[in-house]
Amino acid sequence: MGNAMQEPTFLILTALADGAQHGYGIISDVERISAGRTRLRAGTLYAALDRLQAEGLIAPDREEVVDGRLRRYYRLTEDGAAALAAEVDALRRRTEVAARRLAAFPRRGGGTAPAFAAHFQRGLR
Repeated sequence: MGNAMQEPTFLILTALADGAQHGYGIISDVERISAGRTRLRAGTLYAALDRLQAEGLIAPDREEVVDGRLRRYYRLTEDGAAALAAEVDALRRRTEVAARRLAAFPRRGGGTAPAFAAHFQRGLR
């Protein structure tokens, strides 16, 4: 994955990094992780799951029948964990550059924005 990972992919892999989940669980977790900014529709999720499975980033974990309906669980693979870790590292590097530059950004009335930089650095931990 040379290009930046799309946000829904990042969020789906992040959700599965916590353990195997079924579709509705992933949808709910993605919404929680993104603080409500990303709401996946079932069709979008299952298309993404098929693609991620074809890429070897996730795999089926198990199936169960609940209320007469099949519920399939997915899990993160080693390759999926490696791809997510690489994206986290790339995001961290970009965020650190932005925080350093923001800290040196001249503000109205003179001075720089160290409080903003401190805020971003805390978020990286």
